[in-house]
Amino acid sequence: MPAVPAVRHNAAENQFESPTAHGVARLRYVRRGDVIDLTHTSVPQDAEGQGIGSQLARAAFEHAKAKGLKVVPSCPFVHAWLQKNPDFADVVASS
Repeated sequence: MPAVPAVRHNAAENQFESPTAHGVARLRYVRRGDVIDLTHTSVPQDAEGQGIGSQLARAAFEHAKAKGLKVVPSCPFVHAWLQKNPDFADVVASS
């Protein structure tokens, strides 16, 4: 499995992104006050299965934790990732 490239927080575009050989993988979000709603993950089809989506999700949760933000995992991929990474449950916004 190839090395997963670094994730960059692109605040101007409201997304976390990671370059791949086949395009840019993105995790888009909407920021409302102290809440960050993770809305959509996209990974180029030829780059799927390499852990890039998971790296994007982890970076978003680590960013939220470091900034004191709460996360709404609206994206189905992020919601599923969270089920496998319950150590980030404390960052999830209460409904």
